[in-house]
Amino acid sequence: MTTTDRRTALRAGTGLLAGSALTAGCSTTGGAVAHPAPAAPTPHPSRTAEPDPSRPAEPGPHPSRTAAPAPRRFPAHPTQVTHGPRTHPRVALTFHGQGDPAIARALLGEAERHGARVTVLAVGTWLDEHPDLARRVLDGGHDLGNHTLRHLDINAKPETEAEAEITGCADRLRRLTGSIGTWFRPSRAARASPLVERLAQRAGYPHVLSYDVDSLDFTSPGAAAVTRKVLGEIRNGSVVSLHFGYPDTVAALPAVLEELDRRGLSAVTTTELLS
Repeated sequence: MTTTDRRTALRAGTGLLAGSALTAGCSTTGGAVAHPAPAAPTPHPSRTAEPDPSRPAEPGPHPSRTAAPAPRRFPAHPTQVTHGPRTHPRVALTFHGQGDPAIARALLGEAERHGARVTVLAVGTWLDEHPDLARRVLDGGHDLGNHTLRHLDINAKPETEAEAEITGCADRLRRLTGSIGTWFRPSRAARASPLVERLAQRAGYPHVLSYDVDSLDFTSPGAAAVTRKVLGEIRNGSVVSLHFGYPDTVAALPAVLEELDRRGLSAVTTTELLS
């Protein structure tokens, strides 16, 4: 074959290859058929891919789309707690902490003999007089909280005075125990005013602890009357208001605890009640 003939054949073969490639890219209906692109060559294992400085970096995800939601500061309970879940056979006996320390110790001892745990809301000036009782409460496995500094009508106080009542007791609790306590209860009122509620939260108490059973033991009606009042109203989830400092309460507590046992109601701390 002459040189001219070889060149002619080469040109013809190239044209045939190109025509075959065009035909392979069409469907029988005239539409284009997608073919996978050839795989990119695998980089040599000894080489590390370097970022291309001429290529702008891809923007990262927006922080608000990837950041985990902030944890809830407060548990999912109302700001003012009057009772716990009605579905569990548990109750909270809560004591306003002031008065004769001998009565306080007797009440704590009686509760512990029955395997009960209680919640004590202490008055700040009472803690000044009997600082050892703060540790006594905690060592017994009970809750300890804040019942204001001087046990005044806190809802009637202007903001600065009301705040001082809350923080004054909180400071004493922190000094004695290292904590401001778990709960706050207003003095001389079953419920806090909106102002006192806000001040309590500002001081670090997420909830105001109220109650749904008032024993009225502070009226000194006699042990039998205290027992009837509590047992006549208590039920699953109840929070009971009681007081240190009244002999009727000491006399009534054994009968109350025995009847709770008979009904299958466990006396637990408020923290346990709401957990």
